Amino acid sequence: MKKMTRQAVFRKLAALYERMASAYAETSAAIGLSCEGCEDNCCTSFFQHHTYVEWLYLWQGLNRLPEEKRNEYVSRAQDYVRNAQAMLDNGVRPNIMCPLNDDGLCGVYEHRLMICRMHGVVNTLRQPNGRQLSFPGCFKCQELTSGMEDVPVLDRTDLYKELVKLEMGLLGSKIKSMPKVDLTLAQMIVMGPPELNR
Repeated sequence: MKKMTRQAVFRKLAALYERMASAYAETSAAIGLSCEGCEDNCCTSFFQHHTYVEWLYLWQGLNRLPEEKRNEYVSRAQDYVRNAQAMLDNGVRPNIMCPLNDDGLCGVYEHRLMICRMHGVVNTLRQPNGRQLSFPGCFKCQELTSGMEDVPVLDRTDLYKELVKLEMGLLGSKIKSMPKVDLTLAQMIVMGPPELNR
């Protein structure tokens, strides 16, 4: 794919995120799923993210914040990384609040990453090798769908393909030489924006 300007990539990513939101809203409504009144918080889920385009877009959101607020998030992210590593070293999957969570609200809501947007509902993903992965949704979703005959499922394959195209558009020929991304959101914050001009 032809290399694109960052502005074009970000514009298309924002549009893709809107499509994700619509797909999620449609599926969650069909299930009857709402986050309102939930005793759990998916912002404590331990996720790794895998694209430079989302990492860079996250930092676009962080850079729009007042410096004091951004520094607060960086400090929280440093604590998160340290505590998560200690838990992993002890064989425990981290269950720590996201450093961007302010009393239940995301501090960079418009710039949150794909997994933050898609987590919760039942969804599937077809890999390039044809293998299909299935995710049952959050505990509340599983409770709501346990008695359903035809469970509404969000197929995120095309959304992922579009994200991969944007990654290719951002990196161009560098995509073959850049290290793979496998980072938590907190690590992306601590490390700063990705260095793409190598």
